Amino acid sequence: MTAALDRAPPTAQPPTRLDFLLVADMVAPGSRVLDVGSGDGSLLALLRDRRGVDGRGIELSREGVNQCLAKGLPVIQGDADTDLADYPDDAFDYVILSQTIQATRQPKVVLEQLLRIGRRAIVSFPNFGHWRVRVDVGLKGRMPVTDNLPYSWYDTPNIHFCTIRDFVELCRVVGAQMEKAVALDAGGQPIRVALPWWVWNLLGDQGVFLLKRR
Repeated sequence: MTAALDRAPPTAQPPTRLDFLLVADMVAPGSRVLDVGSGDGSLLALLRDRRGVDGRGIELSREGVNQCLAKGLPVIQGDADTDLADYPDDAFDYVILSQTIQATRQPKVVLEQLLRIGRRAIVSFPNFGHWRVRVDVGLKGRMPVTDNLPYSWYDTPNIHFCTIRDFVELCRVVGAQMEKAVALDAGGQPIRVALPWWVWNLLGDQGVFLLKRR
């Protein structure tokens, strides 16, 4: 009788982030996609596996690039502030900037580049106008540390904090049309009630916007 082979238990996979699922729903299947600030490649892999996109990525950190390559993703090392200028107009159907715009040196210029090289842009970011952030600053007198803003003030990569209302104003300045805008609560669930911007600005832990040029 052949002895049963010992098998290692399968490695548990972390749950897919809800904001990633929301972004994926905004992308048409089979699209050409550039993921700017790919991180470890989780979003780009999701788009490849669930939406069948022709995806590319650009990531600042070498560690992130290596993680993407290990997932079989075509991601190169580059800086959103300088290297997006090398891409031609309308090179992609969608250009995605997930949780990254607040870490760029020139957010306005970066957003303009996204809208130039992509027919549509998807941008998500942590909302610095969330009520918990306001409480930490107003009552505790300290910069907040939350699940969505997990860094201390002295080691954060975030250099341009903005609120949902700030981003809406930036869209107006650069002439971007908002096709869809969603505010997510602290649990990552969409705030489904149609509310004025100032309420989303208070209750939304992060914003996700689908944009196109006017």
